[in-house]
Amino acid sequence: MISTCLPEYFVVPSSLADQDLKTFSHSFVGRRMPVWSWSHANGSALVRVAVIKDALQQRKIDQRICNAVTKSHPQRSDVYKSDLDKTLPNIQEIQAAFVKLKQLCVNEPFEETEEKWLSSLEGTRWLEYVRAFLKHSAELVYMLESKRVSVVLQEEEGRDLSCIVASLVQVMLDPYFRTITGFQSLIQKEWVMAGYQFLDRCNHLKRSEKESPLFLLFLDATWQLLEQHPAAFEFSETYLAVLGDSTHISLFGTFLFNSPHQRVKQSTEFAISKNIQLGDEKGLRFPSVWDWSLQFTAKDRTLFHNPSYVGKSAPCIQNGSVKPFKRTKKTYSSTLRGLPTSPENGVIRDQEFLPRRSSLILRGKPGPPQPVGGQDGGVERYFREWSARPADPHGVLLPQFSGTHIKLWKLCYFRWVPEAQIPRGGSITAFHRLSLLADEVDVLSRTLRQPGAGPLQAGLAELDQGRMYFRARGPHDTPATPDFLSSSFPFSPVGNLCRRSILGTPLSKFLSGAKIWLSTETLANED
Repeated sequence: MISTCLPEYFVVPSSLADQDLKTFSHSFVGRRMPVWSWSHANGSALVRVAVIKDALQQRKIDQRICNAVTKSHPQRSDVYKSDLDKTLPNIQEIQAAFVKLKQLCVNEPFEETEEKWLSSLEGTRWLEYVRAFLKHSAELVYMLESKRVSVVLQEEEGRDLSCIVASLVQVMLDPYFRTITGFQSLIQKEWVMAGYQFLDRCNHLKRSEKESPLFLLFLDATWQLLEQHPAAFEFSETYLAVLGDSTHISLFGTFLFNSPHQRVKQSTEFAISKNIQLGDEKGLRFPSVWDWSLQFTAKDRTLFHNPSYVGKSAPCIQNGSVKPFKRTKKTYSSTLRGLPTSPENGVIRDQEFLPRRSSLILRGKPGPPQPVGGQDGGVERYFREWSARPADPHGVLLPQFSGTHIKLWKLCYFRWVPEAQIPRGGSITAFHRLSLLADEVDVLSRTLRQPGAGPLQAGLAELDQGRMYFRARGPHDTPATPDFLSSSFPFSPVGNLCRRSILGTPLSKFLSGAKIWLSTETLANED
């Protein structure tokens, strides 16, 4: 094994011989050799690597690695190296920002922060850091797609900031990673198997000095993309929030260790100490977080689906048979984003309105994405051309990363603050209406697949196949917003005090109909 913090199998440039890998690996921090992450259809590749600690051999090894990446490109294009340690905030700065954000959202009395909320939020620098990662990732998207050059992500250990950037780049470029299955495989590939230190960064043992919420920052940045491009993502913000909560549930082995090697080593030692027979298994088997049925019912899991998502194809009936109907780019008009039909450079100008506390940002008139520094005018032109094209949920996604577009993820950070709840309000009201509409479309589609059955029979026959939590009772059903909905649904019932914590509680506790929650007095007596 070359490195204990790399997976057992990984991809490297084909021109690097095994002897080269063994020789060069000692010169990299943690022996983390250049590892391939993803390839664009044009041949450009995304590669991750740690820094070279041997100063005497640095130039020689660096040139050898760059030549190997270049030879792997069909056009032998140059390599663009991104030094993340110099470009982005470090893990200590991110942790400090999160501590301030947690203090502001959870610990400080809500009424005392009302007047200075926006300035206090800005002072945490959390949104600034989210914006920084989105901007840099957008720059690398330009390099990979427009310049058609391979990108090498380099940082000290190659297993922290590069996890975020590599994942965001792939979410922006590849629509597969915007599906539920694809997003889970992305996290498994770029975080779990790539050796992200969940044990230390999440501080599972409560004694790590290396704690930093990098995974949460990635989920936050993904939520920003979801908020700006709702039709492009199959999963909802509830799914992202639950995924963040799952990192703190130590029952699952997915987010419990610093690397696959540590999982095998530590669990094997534990099994030996307890006289547990392992057989042919490499270490103990832990439940996987991706088996959501261990936490939630089938009904609960429908909340993971985004009703605004536009799939690649939809069924169409011709002569009584189902045929795929592929939507063209022209079909993906700006109306899919819920916008008027006359965009200027692909961006709709909002009407001016007064900022509200519930918006958590000072909204201005949005413009096209701002150019990323450090590049020529090609970046600005690339963004302008992208903004001018019709919206394509299955094409490249670029974020709006100006101050007016980066928002606080309220469902994640405010769900345990009773004073911040909006009864029968918030984004859940739109989610409720869209779910009813999507369910009605699904029912009609199932009816078309069964020409001989009536609407009621076809709907009942496939009732369990519904993908929406909220179901339409009929084609003309327009129910009012349920009384139990609030801006923090589905994480807390209206009018009840919940845990004042952003670490989360089981989602199914409320969805299964539980009405009795721990009182504040009970919580105060815990431990």
